[in-house]
This record gives sequence, structure tokens and C-alpha cells, in this order.
Amino acid sequence: MALESTGTPILYLGFTLLVIVLLAVDFFALKVQAAHRVTVKEAAAWSVVWIAISLVFGGWLWWYLDGRFGREVANEEVLEYLTGYLIEKSLAVDNVFVWITLFNFFAVPAEFQKRVLLYGVLGAIVMRAVLIYFGALLLAQFHWILYVFGLFLLLTGVKMLVFAKHEPDLEKNPVLRWMRGHMKITNEYHGEKFFVLKEGIRYATPLFVVLVLVEVTDLIFAVDSIPAIFAVTSDPFIVFTSNIFAILGLRAMYFLLVDMAERFHLLKYGLAVILMFIGTKMLLLEVYKIPVGIALGIVGLILLVSVAASLVISHRSGLEAEDRH
Repeated sequence: MALESTGTPILYLGFTLLVIVLLAVDFFALKVQAAHRVTVKEAAAWSVVWIAISLVFGGWLWWYLDGRFGREVANEEVLEYLTGYLIEKSLAVDNVFVWITLFNFFAVPAEFQKRVLLYGVLGAIVMRAVLIYFGALLLAQFHWILYVFGLFLLLTGVKMLVFAKHEPDLEKNPVLRWMRGHMKITNEYHGEKFFVLKEGIRYATPLFVVLVLVEVTDLIFAVDSIPAIFAVTSDPFIVFTSNIFAILGLRAMYFLLVDMAERFHLLKYGLAVILMFIGTKMLLLEVYKIPVGIALGIVGLILLVSVAASLVISHRSGLEAEDRH
């Protein structure tokens, strides 16, 4: 099976350079601002910027494909790009919820969180790029692996649904236990430093421990999310671009949701249903191929319903709490 892709070496190079520039701007802004608490207003502004950049790229991609391959191909590929972007963006919310749990568990000061998240996003991009590459190679040689991906996503969705209310016990986390048993770790934070010297001995700070756990979390979620986007398209370039753009806005999304996570308590159920839907879509490929436009609508509807229901229930709970007082 020949691997088909709209991407060319020049397109991949150009997109990679674009991502590097965007990350450099983000990193430069971080350095200029130094350690400070990111406000909801800042996070909302950055979120709008990242979404706008993603949509502008989608518009450019449509223009490019329309000129090179024709209107039909352009419409189909960009619809796949938007669907993949929405799926990856929605699944990234669960990643953000885990980050919130990590930062609360380690009581990371708000002004130090953004540095960890910047490296976390960078690590997520690298890991996804590697997994997308190998995923595309596997699909090029073994088309049946789509059914393995589908079953994996279906079971992951069911597991997420069953354990939606379960809070992870970080004290039992094997990575954390290994680090505590093999590394010298300070009890207190030392600004934004990951390592400090004490009497000539190098100690890791709790911030470094958090960074490692964030990267491990990124890897786990990458393994979950990459198969999901291959359910939408087998074009590696569309998979790569939509996935990376969804990840670029993760840091802003975190600061937007950190104080509102409890208000979106039903979103995990919605994400579980999305995974189950995508897994089922992949398993039914030979029976019925669900059009990309319909898949986009279903994913969007599930997200809308879960968010709206979360807000309604949170509002009612708040009113009941006020009545009791």
C-alpha cells in the first residue's frame, strides 16, 4: 500500500520552521515576562491567538491545495484537517486536567508553572512527531493496523468512562517512586531552577520532578491521541499539522482552565464518548465509512453537550449552596 500525502519536503520544512518561530516567540515572551502568574485574560488572549493561527493555516492550506490538486481535494483535506484539529484539541483537555492535578499535588507556585509547561509542550510536539512518523509507516505497510487502533481507542474510551470519577493516586506513581528512590531531591522550590548545588552535591528540585511527570503524561496521551487522528485521515501531513497546532495552544488552555476545572466536570465523560465513537468509526471502516463532515459534527456536538451540561449543573449546585447558607 503506497503512502499518499499532500505534504512535500518543502511543505514539511516550511511548517517545521513555522512551529520553531512560534515556539521562539512564546519562549521570548516568557523570558521577557520572567516568573509571574499568568492571568485568565492573558490565557484567553493567547488561546484566541493560537486558534486564529491554526485557522489561518487551514485557509492557506485550502488555497494551496485548490491551486495544486483542485477544489474537491482541497475541500476534503481541509475538512480532515479541521476535524483532526478539533479531536486533538478536545483530547488535549484531559491532558490539561492531569497537569492541574500534578501542579496541585506538588503545590507548584503559579509563577513557576509556565516554564514547566513550555518544556512540556515542546516535549509533546517532539513525541507526537515521532509517533506520527512511525504510525504512518505502519499504516503504509499494514492497513489492518487501523482496526487495532480502533479497538484500542474503544477500550480506552470505555476505561475512561468507567474511571471518570477516579482521582489518580500520585503517591503510588511508579515514576515518582523511582525518582524519590534514586535521586536527591530538595524539599523546597528554588525559583524556576530544576537543579541546585548544596555543599557540592547536585540536587533536583520538585520543579524537575514535576517536569518529568508532565513529559511522561505527554507520552501517555500521545499514544492515546495519535491513533484517533488516523481515524480521520491517513495523510501524514494533515495528521502532523492538525496535531501540532492543537498542542501549541495547550499552555494557554491550561491557564484558562486551571481555575475552572471543576465547572467542566462532565467533560471527561464527553471525551470518553468521543474516543469510543472514533474507535467504532475505525472498526466499521469496511462496513460503513462515516463521512468526515458527519464525524466533525458528532465530535463537536458531544463537546458542546458535555460543556453545556457541566455549566448548567455547576450553576445549579452553586445556587443550592447559596440557598443553604
